[in-house]
Amino acid sequence: MAKKLMKGSEAIGEAAIQAGCRLFFGYPITPQNEIPEYMSHRLPQVGGTFVQAESEVAASNMLYGAAGSGARVFTSSSSPGISLMMEAISYMAGAELPAVIVNIMRAGPGLGGILPSQGDYFQATKGGGHGDYRLLVLAPWSVQEAADLVQDAFDLADFYRNPVMVLGDGLIGQMMEPVEFRTERVPCKPLPPKPWASTGWRGDRAKAIINSLFLDPEVLEQHNRNLKAKYDAMVRDEVRFATYGTERPYDVLVVAYGTVARVVSTAVDNLREEGVRVGLLRPITLFPFPYEAVRAAARRAKAVLVIELSCGQMAEDVQLAVAGSRPVHFHGRQGGMLVSPEETAEKVKEILKQTGKEARRG
Repeated sequence: MAKKLMKGSEAIGEAAIQAGCRLFFGYPITPQNEIPEYMSHRLPQVGGTFVQAESEVAASNMLYGAAGSGARVFTSSSSPGISLMMEAISYMAGAELPAVIVNIMRAGPGLGGILPSQGDYFQATKGGGHGDYRLLVLAPWSVQEAADLVQDAFDLADFYRNPVMVLGDGLIGQMMEPVEFRTERVPCKPLPPKPWASTGWRGDRAKAIINSLFLDPEVLEQHNRNLKAKYDAMVRDEVRFATYGTERPYDVLVVAYGTVARVVSTAVDNLREEGVRVGLLRPITLFPFPYEAVRAAARRAKAVLVIELSCGQMAEDVQLAVAGSRPVHFHGRQGGMLVSPEETAEKVKEILKQTGKEARRG
């Protein structure tokens, strides 16, 4: 299929439809409004249904109900809207229901602003709702990758019977790039049957009960242990990351995700031309986080630099990965302010100067 120039939000919507999604429940909030707008006119064309709920709380509970039927279901929102969905997301994880949730992040906290941010990392990866649960979290750095990861998200959700979040920012949602949808796409995971789906009972099959309430503490404990085993399988099998410029020796390893990593890749090219040795590691799964990959890459560097559009949320996971073996520096922008290649290069040079001084003192 030929490539088509699409806005990120529209590509995300089309990717969901191509993946077999026919049900969308959502509520408008900037900067992801183009996703429900696209779904509202596209879904009826393929026999699907679009529902604009009265709130994000209502939309997420509609998602819970529809997921219980075994259908491929989808919602999207931005930061404070995702916060309102968190109770239902915890319920879906507890009831083991597959669903895809897209968060096009905006600046916060609170209502904040509508410009790009990465301030929802903790919310996505550390459990923004209640109880012991995890989401698979995928972070694209381009419109094409956003479309690809949305389609993968539906496969992963079905395979693990778990909600999956695709975490982008306002840049991913609003920029336009060429996108290609494969006509003969192979699922990224085997697609199991869904005998658990609640589709009606006439005595010819076992009753399917969708539930996350377990009043017997021993039963609830075992349920949590079963969920934990599933999350452990995700950690074992679903880690994704990419590297840039690490095929050659580097003195500074930069760790960044999403669109920030694209900015950093430009800085890596510019710095290499100046003779500065630097490389990039980009987590694609934020849960599971690529701890081992970061740890191994950090061993080849003198220092690590984390760059993100927050006060340093992913930086905590990088520090856990490096475990004190190398100094970890942080550079962040907030409030919708973006980092630039020049800013990145300046920070790398500062770290190298500091590292050189420390080496001379040693």
